[in-house]
Amino acid sequence: MTPVGLRIPAELPYELWEKAGFRISAVANSSTWCLGDWLAYGRSRYTDRYRKAIEAIGLDYQTLRNYAWVSRRVDLSRRRDGLSFQHHAEVASLPPEEQDHWLDQAQRNGWTRNRLRRNLAALRQEKPEAEGKRVSLELRLGADRIARYQEVAGQSQTSLESWIVEQLDTAAAAFLG
Repeated sequence: MTPVGLRIPAELPYELWEKAGFRISAVANSSTWCLGDWLAYGRSRYTDRYRKAIEAIGLDYQTLRNYAWVSRRVDLSRRRDGLSFQHHAEVASLPPEEQDHWLDQAQRNGWTRNRLRRNLAALRQEKPEAEGKRVSLELRLGADRIARYQEVAGQSQTSLESWIVEQLDTAAAAFLG
């Protein structure tokens, strides 16, 4: 490994190449957390020299601030190694118990970061902010359709309302491109 890339021997066996990929992936995935934890520690311990150290490592200040914010908000004991840093960033603004709930759901159901984001957005639509706009729809459906939709929503670990909103969002995105 060099500062600008990876030197790979010409005759590297597949098994070693694959093993190297797993190791590189693990390092890449943990580096964001490591930087965030490092920054959070430095901010609390070395207040007077913190900014200087950030400038010295040469990474974008805003990106580093985001790493540190997520690391401070999502305690190490709450982090799931089967989920990306971005999954955790999606729940970082939530209270700890809600973080656990949503991270558990994402891990159990194999949700992508985007799927987690959509489910959280649907939840926020169900509980709009004080100045948010609420729209009510009335659907007239037969009992068999309702039961069918509820079953699918249950299997998706979401409420019927969240599932319906997700389906509408998917249809709108497909239609609008």
